Amino acid sequence: MSTGKLPPAADGLQLNFCKTLACRNFGLSDEKYYLLQDSDPSRPGLVCRECGAFPPLLNNRGVIEELSRQKQQDSGNLAACNTKGCEAFGKPVLTHREHYHAFGYSGERQRYRCKHCQATFVDKWSNANPKLDIQQRLLGLLFTGHPVREICRRLHINPKTFYDHLEQIAARCRNKLASVDARFLQLAKENPLASSLTTLQPRSDNGVMWLTTGDAKYGYVLLQNINYSSDEEKPEQIEDVYAENARLMPDVFVHFTDSFEPDPDSLLSQVNEKYNEVLSRSNVEDLYTRPIHVDYPSKGCLIRPQYAAYAQYLRLKELTEGWSELKVYLPQEPLLRSAIVSVFKDRLQDKQCHPIYVVQNAHWLEHDTANNIDIMLLSWWRDRWAFTQKGEAAKAICHLGKENGCEAEWLQEATTAALEDYQNRFHLHFRSLIDEPRRRLRPGGLLPLLDIFRAWNNLCHQNSEGVTPAQALGLARHPYTLANLLA
Repeated sequence: MSTGKLPPAADGLQLNFCKTLACRNFGLSDEKYYLLQDSDPSRPGLVCRECGAFPPLLNNRGVIEELSRQKQQDSGNLAACNTKGCEAFGKPVLTHREHYHAFGYSGERQRYRCKHCQATFVDKWSNANPKLDIQQRLLGLLFTGHPVREICRRLHINPKTFYDHLEQIAARCRNKLASVDARFLQLAKENPLASSLTTLQPRSDNGVMWLTTGDAKYGYVLLQNINYSSDEEKPEQIEDVYAENARLMPDVFVHFTDSFEPDPDSLLSQVNEKYNEVLSRSNVEDLYTRPIHVDYPSKGCLIRPQYAAYAQYLRLKELTEGWSELKVYLPQEPLLRSAIVSVFKDRLQDKQCHPIYVVQNAHWLEHDTANNIDIMLLSWWRDRWAFTQKGEAAKAICHLGKENGCEAEWLQEATTAALEDYQNRFHLHFRSLIDEPRRRLRPGGLLPLLDIFRAWNNLCHQNSEGVTPAQALGLARHPYTLANLLA
């Protein structure tokens, strides 16, 4: 329930402030700088007195909870100290060896002891994989498009055993990637990153969005998450931002009526059309606060997309703390803009973070040079866009930190194509599994597949020159085979 004040900070995190970089109130979280109201839900709850911006309110505790959920989902099966309150709690042995001693073996598995609380635990993935042969055959059939029923028939297993194998493979893939990700963060400090946002199951309309962040040039995927939790129950009604479960999305949507929307005939029209769509939302950071059709999952709960996006960029902030500069290419989506501007506000003010919108049509060739550049200020935000065109090929970029002078370089280099290609290949490889009628309303079964595909993409998938993303970045000497991945 609203108290007439901003939602309280959580563990020192306060994300409610003006997000206009040129405004004097940018990053300031004192109520005196804003107009707050909760009497009319159709109007903004927060308005900046200085610039008139209306950034949506966020429950800071909800963002922290989503951050914890994502961390647990990605590293829950890795060997780490499980003593709550311990300095090493939740820190995997693979990436935080300074906190642990090797402490003998349990059978064929390595045992460790925490240096801080003296607790011991076993790394269950440290021994050879006794199911290597069948799991390798299972993955081979899955990647070549065979449906689950056919795979079960060929391997003489039932569907439950199939999904049990999938969970075990995903855990081994997460374990395999943990040390490679750590090397990426050490060796790729100069590399620009990119993010891509799309639906997890394009034909389902179940409201599950998939956000990925990784290397912009070679397509090494560092982080990914979906706005869905299989372990939580959906709330019955919409709660205000001050409620405990504000991050959870109920099955309450404004449904649209069918209407004809012409495709924009130019890149400028496409950019303007996107701004118009964003301003049609009652919450510009929430894709589901406009008229939309959603077939809510029958099990689990949807997470409001802004909480999932903010949590991913908080993880990125933790991982890139040692980077002197961070450059991130983004699709034109204010949800990602607000998240990255909020999380990296200090680095933006110090000009150490460079978020850049990138929009291009299908005719644009990657790394092509820009000849004539047109500058335009667009939308309510007065974003400074640089457009270029060569015949039918067109591209546009916008530095969200309002910096200028490098438009030609950004137009040539900025791209989200590698991350978009990663997501498109996932949809292509596992189309039969993704499009299963029951899977559309139970998307939790795809979570292991996302972990497996990220590992396969980073370590096994070869480009036209026979090089994997990990090889291109100097993280691996050779492509991994499925046997290497599952060993």
